[in-house]
Amino acid sequence: MMNFKKITLEDKDLFQKYIYPYKFLSCEYSFTTLYIWRDACDVQYEIYKGALIIKKKDFQGNYHFMQPLGYKMENLKDILEHLLKYKSEKGMKYIFKDLEEDFIEKIKALGVEEQGMYIKEDRDNFDYLYETEKLIKLSGKKFHGKKNHYNSFIKEYDYEVKEISGEEVIHGVIRAAEKWYSENNNNDKMIYYETAAIKDIVQNIEQFNLKGIAVYVEDEVVAFSLGEKLNDKLAVIHVEKGDVNYKGVYSFINKTFIDQCFSDVKIINREQDLGIEGLRKAKLSYNPLKLEKKFIISC
Repeated sequence: MMNFKKITLEDKDLFQKYIYPYKFLSCEYSFTTLYIWRDACDVQYEIYKGALIIKKKDFQGNYHFMQPLGYKMENLKDILEHLLKYKSEKGMKYIFKDLEEDFIEKIKALGVEEQGMYIKEDRDNFDYLYETEKLIKLSGKKFHGKKNHYNSFIKEYDYEVKEISGEEVIHGVIRAAEKWYSENNNNDKMIYYETAAIKDIVQNIEQFNLKGIAVYVEDEVVAFSLGEKLNDKLAVIHVEKGDVNYKGVYSFINKTFIDQCFSDVKIINREQDLGIEGLRKAKLSYNPLKLEKKFIISC
């Protein structure tokens, strides 16, 4: 019997110990990502045979396991059998989601396809990876439109950029998040949970390995962004919100945040598009270096 418990801020060090040895390109295997979506996706965990087992549900409400972390290869088959039994008992739709290609090869070696399990790509959850230098410079024909939007913002507005730190800026970001929610929620529970998580993490920002900036115009926060370095080569942008009434605000904060906080890494992960047409179009418009694939295993 597995006894899963809900993830809390107090679990950060435990998760970091298991996640750190891996060099994930995916945003999923970040404590901050898991914490942001802990309520929306009911993120839970258990330690089994020395491995960290994470269980959560997707935005359609289907529970699944993530890739086990810290396992020994000689225990992987037993772990898989144990999770399959749990899946059957609980009526879960999937056994695994959010899997990277390396783990897929290890699972294939166990003969899962011969056991009736099937593996498929999860396109809606592919992560978008970009070259940092290109997002900062916005040079060339491919970025001409983005550069124009950026220039429009800096020419039209008397702005100030501040680090998300200190009571005044944090409160300003919370007000901006609440305003963004009121204008965009459309009774969407995911946006409700995300907004609540944003307010939580900015109030506890010193306990996360996060960097953040807020963009002010006339003493009001009109945009903010939060991200972190996952390793020496890659940073992930967890949150980016802006008031679209300010022309070019998204091009401005995208470029400025990366330039100020993550110019020392090669790759920026801007997470997935969730199959949302407008979001996919926007992410593709920044000319990604590659899409980091994720996979589902079911049976």
